[in-house]
Amino acid sequence: MPQIIFFIIAVGGVWLLYRRFVRDAQKLAEKSRRAETERRTGAMGTLVKDPKTGEYHVKRGDE
Repeated sequence: MPQIIFFIIAVGGVWLLYRRFVRDAQKLAEKSRRAETERRTGAMGTLVKDPKTGEYHVKRGDE
């Protein structure tokens, strides 16, 4: 019985690590795509609309 509990905990931990890896990989791919688009167009950042105020601000890669 303790082996089953250990196995379930181990599988759960591996699953959580896998999900975190996938999420980080997606963020990195999106950042890379955005940087490539900015490099291609010569932009200094991306305009993002603030939903509360309706104003636009520049979102750079480090934000």
